[in-house]
Amino acid sequence: MLANAPSGPMNEPLFEITKAAHFDAAHSLAEGPPDSRYRRLHGHSFRVEASVRGSRQGEVGWVTDLGALDGALKGLAAELDHGMLNDKPGLASPTLENLCLYFAERLKPLYPGLSRVMVSRPTIGESCTLQL
Repeated sequence: MLANAPSGPMNEPLFEITKAAHFDAAHSLAEGPPDSRYRRLHGHSFRVEASVRGSRQGEVGWVTDLGALDGALKGLAAELDHGMLNDKPGLASPTLENLCLYFAERLKPLYPGLSRVMVSRPTIGESCTLQL
């Protein structure tokens, strides 16, 4: 085993796998003075990443099926794509923090090893990471 490598039960190595998806959506925030740019309807291109941590499973030896994780993450992103985030349950205030929670709450039942969700707006250099 590698020196200083984190390990799971019975010294099994732990791995963290990550998939990403993109979506474009509009929103506004009820923060700031009436003429605040946050209050105005505007949109962003978003990137969301979800990571699952665990030891190798089954004969294949993977943490989880990356294709299934990809499909689940892209499916959730597609639900938000080209829509108004404020209209989605749980996103009345669509901050990066609340978007992280939105994805985590929907992915965790499918992926108990979900360890991290990151939502970013790459074009303006902003991101938020939820560690689970």
